[in-house]
Amino acid sequence: MVQKSTLVILTRNEIDGVKALIRKIPFEAVDEFFAVDFKSTDGTVEFFKKNQIPVVKQKKQGRGEAFKIAIAKSHGEYLVFFSPDGNENPADIPKLINLLKAGNDLAIASRFKKNSRNEEDDKVLKFRAWANIVFSLAVRLIWGGQVSDTINGYRAIKRSLFKRLNLDASGFAIEFQMTIRALKARAKIAEIPTIEGNRIGGQSTSYAIPTGFKFIYYLVREVVIANKRIR
Repeated sequence: MVQKSTLVILTRNEIDGVKALIRKIPFEAVDEFFAVDFKSTDGTVEFFKKNQIPVVKQKKQGRGEAFKIAIAKSHGEYLVFFSPDGNENPADIPKLINLLKAGNDLAIASRFKKNSRNEEDDKVLKFRAWANIVFSLAVRLIWGGQVSDTINGYRAIKRSLFKRLNLDASGFAIEFQMTIRALKARAKIAEIPTIEGNRIGGQSTSYAIPTGFKFIYYLVREVVIANKRIR
């Protein structure tokens, strides 16, 4: 049986990025696509509708909520989550889906594998990159595996695995928790090197210090609860 794939575009006031990337997104590579938008006021929703891209409005804030909406509204077994902010390369969408089709349960676009690029590579002080490397190292030491980028939100996952993981993290910690619980569940995880571009317009809502503390909280929490939340 051929499994269907779904592209979920996550937005909140990303009109500049959407306009710049819309023609580069390989919609033909998926069976279904739609956007999950949280209260955009800059014309993002209107632009999507003008270009025949369905929009599901998100009422509660947070990426965790957006993921739940995506699962509820989609029909594909393979779901790829894409943020059109300039950081994520649209050309990686079919690559991530192909990893799932090849038998993997979770596919991650890594900014730390050979031939990849992190947005901070040109900077002297790479605080976000260093924090990511430390968190990923901690995950490998505790739960094993070889995941080099446990945090990046640019990823694809099988619906069946998503439901098993019973994710409940809020905000940008949802992907970190997803990676940890996938390792706990002994799911097959694969990565591709990605070239992270610079942000196009807008402003990131992921603030380093509070987000970092949230990651620490969920890291400790996952150690404490062991495998109790995995179905």
